[in-house]
Amino acid sequence: MFAPKSILVPSDFSEFSDRALQKAIDMAKEYKSRIYLLHVIDEGLQQCVADYCLTEEVMRKMEMEDRAATRQRLEQQIGRIPDAAGLDISYEIRKGYPAEEILKDQEEKNPDLIVIASHGRTGLLHNLMGSTTDKVLKRATCPVLLVRS
Repeated sequence: MFAPKSILVPSDFSEFSDRALQKAIDMAKEYKSRIYLLHVIDEGLQQCVADYCLTEEVMRKMEMEDRAATRQRLEQQIGRIPDAAGLDISYEIRKGYPAEEILKDQEEKNPDLIVIASHGRTGLLHNLMGSTTDKVLKRATCPVLLVRS
């Protein structure tokens, strides 16, 4: 019987990723697993646009504020699920392209399972550009549990 001891859960703070986290928590309670909650800050912010550039200091400050807000949102996401109390849950914030960072995190932490939502918060544009979930499903080296929306 498959009994994961560590579970990676990518989160984009959507209701769908809340469902994936709930499923991971249910499994963690049953198998006494550790949960690694991961949020990837997308590489969307650019320092220069046309002829206008932000200073390094402003960019650094914005990144620090973004990380602090993200940390708070991860803590709130965990806090919304009463069953999470007492479980071994850690979280990490990475910056980059979500699918790539999820796969890097999987490589580094070597979880027994990835629990991921079938849809994120990015809608039609996301579908046109390619799905993070699809990329993770195709390239992950451990089992992936897809939580349908």
